Amino acid sequence: MENQEQQANAADALTQVIANKLDYLSTMQAAVQHGDDRKIYELLDQVRYYQEVKKTRTNRSVNHLAELVDNIHPQISHYLSDNLIDYLGHIYPFFYYEEFTTGMFHIYFGNWWDRRLFGDLDVINVRFEFDKTEYQKLRDSFALESQNQRLNTSKIEAISAESEKLQELVNAQPKRDNQKTQLREQLKENSGKSSMPWESGKVKTERQEIIDQLTQLADEDEKALNAHKLIKENDDKILVLSKEDTILNYEKQSIREAFDDFEHFEAHNASLYADYLNSLLGKSEGEVTVDD
Repeated sequence: MENQEQQANAADALTQVIANKLDYLSTMQAAVQHGDDRKIYELLDQVRYYQEVKKTRTNRSVNHLAELVDNIHPQISHYLSDNLIDYLGHIYPFFYYEEFTTGMFHIYFGNWWDRRLFGDLDVINVRFEFDKTEYQKLRDSFALESQNQRLNTSKIEAISAESEKLQELVNAQPKRDNQKTQLREQLKENSGKSSMPWESGKVKTERQEIIDQLTQLADEDEKALNAHKLIKENDDKILVLSKEDTILNYEKQSIREAFDDFEHFEAHNASLYADYLNSLLGKSEGEVTVDD
């Protein structure tokens, strides 16, 4: 009798678990059929929804029922992306999105030439996943404005200084040629000296000094021969850095037009999930709670 009762209790418990799963899936299905994106987001992460959107304390634990749809996240993301990207287009008019595979989106900053791949859009979590390197460049570029500098100002100045030194080597070729002629004459004179034994050390020292100077001038000649190539390479580097500074200026201007400053831009990024879902509240058809 006891075994039968235990079996019945186990059956009831299992039936309830299955019923909860079916209720969850049927509620998700109804939300999709009615275009209730807000409800879908609530079902995907009830804890976060109640904390960030409802602003209510909840004793809810992680909703393991959401794991039922983990393997169809790409399809859910693809479905939810239309309304989300339409919303983002009004708030972030400078971002453009490319679905490079089902439900996964690249973010591009701007529609100008040489625009940058700036990261990815996580539709399921309503979150930007910016490329850390590119994002830091933008942040640094804003910070350097207080010093009247661009991101690559110091790099460009260093490369320009190097090119100036290379050009000086080229320009100094006639002077070096005269020095080499004089040093060779001195070396010839030095070699022809018949010094006394106690003077031989001085003659050798003089000869070595002349040879050292000729060697240094030969090294400078070699650098001068390669100078034009190196200057051209430096010009190319400066062009790349200048283009990057120009692109960053476009990006900063776009952010200012939409958010006034970088701090407000970051604040909007941090509250994007709640802001978007709150914008959907008026469009939902009622709230249905599914318990784990």
